[in-house]
Amino acid sequence: MRVGSTGGRGSIIVVALALLSACASMHKPPVDPDASLELPGGRFHFAHGPREAQAADMVRRAVEHAGPRLARWGTFHEPVTLVIHPNHAALERAANRPDHGFLRAWARFEQVEVQSPRTWTRSGASQKQVDELLLHELTHSLMYQVSASRMTWTKKGIPLWFSEGMASYTAGQGYRVPSLEDLSRFLHEHPQADPLARAESLYESENATVYGAAHHAFTFLMARYGEVRVRDTFHAMQRGQDFPPAFQEAMGIPVEAFLRDFRRYVYLRGFKGGRLAPAVPAVDRSRGENRGLPWIPLFSKPLPPP
Repeated sequence: MRVGSTGGRGSIIVVALALLSACASMHKPPVDPDASLELPGGRFHFAHGPREAQAADMVRRAVEHAGPRLARWGTFHEPVTLVIHPNHAALERAANRPDHGFLRAWARFEQVEVQSPRTWTRSGASQKQVDELLLHELTHSLMYQVSASRMTWTKKGIPLWFSEGMASYTAGQGYRVPSLEDLSRFLHEHPQADPLARAESLYESENATVYGAAHHAFTFLMARYGEVRVRDTFHAMQRGQDFPPAFQEAMGIPVEAFLRDFRRYVYLRGFKGGRLAPAVPAVDRSRGENRGLPWIPLFSKPLPPP
């Protein structure tokens, strides 16, 4: 933004931005200087209000537990601050995502917004549930840091299937998404839909299918090409490439070719063979029948840097 040297409108803009920044800082919980973590994989800070001390302890333990499983992808180059918000409304404001009732956390390059675990359900959340969610979200932040800088992480063109699939895979959340059988059935019944390349357009109407496709596509990628090539993709992006050429350099095939292979594998049921099995009744996730957290979709799209 260019500001005129003679004052006027430019000065007004500067003052307005300063006021907005001041207002934002007033609502941000303070960083707890005694709770910082220095781990082999990175440095972590925790910001919370006085009422969230116990919740902050759960979040801190979750970060410690996540460390060994995150190490496979690399280390954090910059500190990450985990901000614990007292309720869901505060989380939505911080993430700038109104009407996202399912949201429990939101990851950025250097910060993770977390709704206080004590408010996830009437009885609060268990440590295992917090561990799972924080491992998922920290995988996002780590992916951003090992593949980009603070100024470029939203510009790399990393597709949803890759980022969400990686986070779900790392956190072991395959039990929370539709199965390969479900995905195969969806592709047969909706031949024009594409939950991988067109994930954005299907996010609202078929979000469970999008999450499942992401998880299974990344699992397929790991099985076929391995962990080293995934890290090579990050390194290529860190050197300046966007996701498509970085992926092709690391895997040896274009993204589109990989997605065609995966679709064919699912459509022809290469994971099992034979005819489609009868449909099973869908689980009513509103009643908590999902063996874990209350139903929380796995996608957490990145916000642009300030």
